[in-house]
Amino acid sequence: MSFLRPLWVAMQLLTRLPAPQSGAADAVAAGRSLLCYPLVGLLIGAILAAADRLLAPYFPPLLLAALLLALWVALTGALHLDGLADSADGWLGGFGDRERTLAIMHDSRSGSAAIVAVALVLLLKFSALTAIAGTQHWRELLLVPMLGRALLPLLFLTTPCARPDGMAASLAIHLPRRAAWLVVALSLLLVVLAAPSGIKLAAIGLLVFIALRQMMLARISGMTGDTAGALVELVETAALIMLAACLY
Repeated sequence: MSFLRPLWVAMQLLTRLPAPQSGAADAVAAGRSLLCYPLVGLLIGAILAAADRLLAPYFPPLLLAALLLALWVALTGALHLDGLADSADGWLGGFGDRERTLAIMHDSRSGSAAIVAVALVLLLKFSALTAIAGTQHWRELLLVPMLGRALLPLLFLTTPCARPDGMAASLAIHLPRRAAWLVVALSLLLVVLAAPSGIKLAAIGLLVFIALRQMMLARISGMTGDTAGALVELVETAALIMLAACLY
């Protein structure tokens, strides 16, 4: 297997960025691609930080924040927002029942909870970006997408899959666990060291991770691809809110 194959698989799944096409990913490459999720997040962050630096002299803060958020969604193809939407529908409509929650999350249709959850997350991200965009905190903007995706391998390492036959279960089987622990540790260390607010970023990310993991275990006895997507969105949102609050 090519050393870069897992990276291309991760890029194809997590972004709409062009990546070499090498046919359908086999299970082993898909599992190993989890190791590359933080790197893909760092790439997304680099594009956002570069756009912020380039556009800041030409646009007012509100419009700049809107442009950055639109770019953010476009880069990811709203993949994690879709997971957030399905999770919100499942949590609201499942009434505490595991099987009902999983069934609703598996349904591709979006209900009122999905619409409200996505709207609130986008509103919160936009509001936080108005305080951050165009400032000297481009390093934090660079790191926030990586933080959200660095916690995905940690979720797979520490949380059982709610659906044994789901895509998440296949990824977990083929995830190199020792390498994954190292990737998570190095990613969090990079967040801590690379920005003035790095310690706060890592702390808020881990707090959100712990809270959401407990919710997953309590409701569906594990995680799914949808709840993993929700984790990314909520970690990013909490990190941006924390940064904006520190600047206030």
